[in-house]
Amino acid sequence: MQTSTHGLTLGEREVRKVFVADHQLQAEREWACLTLLAEHAPGLAPRPLRREDGGTPVIVMERIPGDPLAPRPLTPVQTQALGAALRRLYDVPVQAVTDAGIGPRRYGAAEHPRVLVEWLADDHDLRECRDPGLVADALDAARAFVADPPVPEPRLTALGIADLNPANVLWDGRDVRLVDFEDGGLSDPAYELADHVEHLGSRLPGVYDARALADAVGIDAEDRERMGAYRPLFAAFWLAMLLPGNGGWRRNPPGTTEAQAEHFMALVGHH
Repeated sequence: MQTSTHGLTLGEREVRKVFVADHQLQAEREWACLTLLAEHAPGLAPRPLRREDGGTPVIVMERIPGDPLAPRPLTPVQTQALGAALRRLYDVPVQAVTDAGIGPRRYGAAEHPRVLVEWLADDHDLRECRDPGLVADALDAARAFVADPPVPEPRLTALGIADLNPANVLWDGRDVRLVDFEDGGLSDPAYELADHVEHLGSRLPGVYDARALADAVGIDAEDRERMGAYRPLFAAFWLAMLLPGNGGWRRNPPGTTEAQAEHFMALVGHH
């Protein structure tokens, strides 16, 4: 099974993850996160077994039970289990994260707006869209938003997984375990949860309910507000991914870009 960043070979007891050649940093990050979790939250993620550094980085990890979440809304029991898993993740002591040499997650709250300014500045031929006017309006709004985003100062208080695509959440009927920490690192739980509920792979099939997941993780009213403030940032990211010529445009059915444009506009109060 090959994705853009790695290939996986599943054995009976082990999983071998082969990264593409220039993804040494991702491999380092994943190894550090898995090693830390094996000590501070055993059973939450695969135990790292060994590394094979040849032409491409390889991590061999324990195979853990469970199947990836299906693209449909979670049951209340699944939401509770996912909330409990994320709470275990966020409760790993920050000092332990920094002592392990793990820095901020990829596309963290501090750098993400600057990255999006660049991505949204590219020219795209919107004539390929079903509704070029709607997409153009959303693009203008997104550019204005990321140029001076009204988002809170991040609080780097937790280890975050970064990518909570439902395929990275394993459910065995009772417990949730997490895989794929190659983009993980120090983060802000409010920022992480905004990322998770806005991920196109979870949002389109309605896998995570934003309020129910925040409840299950146990964040307070202030962090819920901060989570809401971060959501348009991720909605703008997915709008960029879905513009003609980009990967999301090719992988999703016609009309997805327009739906994302409407979703972003609703989040920032343009109706």
